[in-house]
Amino acid sequence: MELRQLEYFVAVVEEASFTKAAARLHVAQPGVSAQIRRLERKLGQELLDRSGRLVRVTEVGAAVLPYARAALAAITDTRLVVDELTGLVRGHVAVGMVPSCGGFSLPALLAGFHEEHPSVEITLSEANSEELVHSLRAGRLDAAFIALSGGDVPVGLATHVMVDEPLVATVSPGDPLATRGTITLDDIRDRALISLPPGTGMRKSLDAACAEAGLTPRISFEAGNPGILAELASRGLGVAILPQSLVRSHPARLCAIPFSYPELRGQVALGWRVDGPVSPAARAFVDRVRSTTRQPDTVGAGTV
Repeated sequence: MELRQLEYFVAVVEEASFTKAAARLHVAQPGVSAQIRRLERKLGQELLDRSGRLVRVTEVGAAVLPYARAALAAITDTRLVVDELTGLVRGHVAVGMVPSCGGFSLPALLAGFHEEHPSVEITLSEANSEELVHSLRAGRLDAAFIALSGGDVPVGLATHVMVDEPLVATVSPGDPLATRGTITLDDIRDRALISLPPGTGMRKSLDAACAEAGLTPRISFEAGNPGILAELASRGLGVAILPQSLVRSHPARLCAIPFSYPELRGQVALGWRVDGPVSPAARAFVDRVRSTTRQPDTVGAGTV
């Protein structure tokens, strides 16, 4: 029985898919299937039910799963102890990011960390905040740049705010609202709104503010890329809700109108797990990012 066979088995169970498990492990799918078949032959029992669209664990597989996880955790802990005692920073750091990760240079942060720790492999993936939070809690990510709503930090995570700025109503220069100094949510009650999709921090801020004001936002356009939202607004297709810094970078094409009440704010923060083993490489990455700003860390008591 080999450790990689246990690792592949756990990954397939967690992903409910050979394809997704192979992508997560950065190996070819046939290799994953072959290794798990060898594990099943050694144990004399099938661990996975492959008959449906999703791969499911069998009764025997469910009994084996906690022992497989414990074995992998023991190996990880052993490596962590050795690295701690020798002062080595090596291994792998899995980082996540939201699409609207603006206000600072993530490539510069990653490049700076790589220069300091060339033996550490860094991987980067993109998803919305809800998905990133789930991946952090599940241990699939070591750290992630997530969008927060109203300072609401997810349970089980600690965060370090990187960007905190107003969200503004954004229109084309010819829009009737373009000459306004400030507006309220009621002023755009009947307007077509352009917003990030549900599961994002900015959308949660908008939805929460509208709920408090007793109105239902009329979302006509959704896109995960803030640049697309800005382009839609510049062409007069509606009112986009965007970070103030993004709008100010296009002064000839976009007009930003602050909300007088309630104030909408957008935050991007680095998040990491409070509990559970954290590798020296992951800790080194978090420490480097935290050193770039003087904001205090926050431990989560809310949800995303």
